[in-house]
Amino acid sequence: MQEIKCPHCGEVFQVDEAGYAAIVKQVRDREFAQEVERRETAAVELAVSKAEQKKEKELAQLHAQLEQLKQASQAEKQQLITEKEMAQLQEQQQIRQLQRDLEAEKERAKFSVQMALQEQQLTIQELKSALQHEKDDRANQEHYLREQHKMELSMKDEQIAQYRDFKARQSTKMVGESLEQHCLTEFNRIRMTAFPNAYFDKDNDARTGSKGDFIFRENAPDGTEILSIMFEMKNEMDTTATKHRNEDFFKELDKDRREKKCEYAVLVTLLEADSELYNTGIVDVSYQYEKMYVIRPQFFIPMITLLRNAAMNAVKARQELALIREQNIDITNFENEVNDFKSKFSYNYQQASKRFQEAIDEIDKSIAHLQKIKDALTASDRQLRLANDKAEDLSIKKLTRHNPTMRQKFEELGNSEES
Repeated sequence: MQEIKCPHCGEVFQVDEAGYAAIVKQVRDREFAQEVERRETAAVELAVSKAEQKKEKELAQLHAQLEQLKQASQAEKQQLITEKEMAQLQEQQQIRQLQRDLEAEKERAKFSVQMALQEQQLTIQELKSALQHEKDDRANQEHYLREQHKMELSMKDEQIAQYRDFKARQSTKMVGESLEQHCLTEFNRIRMTAFPNAYFDKDNDARTGSKGDFIFRENAPDGTEILSIMFEMKNEMDTTATKHRNEDFFKELDKDRREKKCEYAVLVTLLEADSELYNTGIVDVSYQYEKMYVIRPQFFIPMITLLRNAAMNAVKARQELALIREQNIDITNFENEVNDFKSKFSYNYQQASKRFQEAIDEIDKSIAHLQKIKDALTASDRQLRLANDKAEDLSIKKLTRHNPTMRQKFEELGNSEES
């Protein structure tokens, strides 16, 4: 038993172990609850204190962060202000640079325009100078030509005067011979260089009743005549009362050309000195007379050269034509030979074909004849085979079947042979 004294009244009472244990348990539970409550209170106070400290710390951190943010905001604001000012400054600098570039470009453009204007003015000045120079040259040339023309006219007048004086001192025959001599001299001057193989001499053959003045002939190396010209020279004195015309001599010249067998006829004339037709150059009068020309003396050599070149081209063309004809003849001969060969070959082929066909016909006839013989032999063989079959099938019994007399005779013959 256990004794317990009440702390309030001092009474002592006894309790068993179970009751003691229950009282101890109650005391312990109460103390434990109190301790728990005390600890809980302390823990709460500690937690509150910690929370307040944490809160204060967080508030301090928040204040510090707020101060930092304020400072950062101020710095950012200042930085933004600075960046904006810098951007504005850069923009102003760019604007000023663009303005300077525009001013420089304007200056360059202005300078280019000035240079172009200067070049244009220089070109205009050069063109004006060249034009003025050309005008001066033209004026000088015109002045020179006028002076030259005056000199030539003066010289011609002098020559005409000399020529008239010369003619006045000559007879009619001498006037004509002077033109002939002039042409002969001009030809002989270039004979060996331009016409080494040509014949040029006076026409002295008057058997037909008339004759020309000169005949020009030139042959090829093979002897073929290249060119032939009948020349007639006509001149007259200025004081002659009756003036002749060039047409007055065309008929006689054409007759001389034909009689002397010349290809061309050329009248070298000083008649009709004021005629614009004959003074222009070589005049073709073939509309009146075939292959006839009228020239002034200065065209004597050019006329021969012109006709000679044309004749040489014609000879070359004739040679080429002859070659082509020979080639055509060769081709024609070749074609004729080919056609002859073809005709002979065709004849031989027809004859051979005819003989071949006759041989084929004879062979066909022989084949038909042999076929007939074959058919006859085949028929004979068949008849022999039938005859043999019949002979094989023949017997005494069949022979005596309807002949009692012969059957009896054969039976008697058989019996005698057995005995």
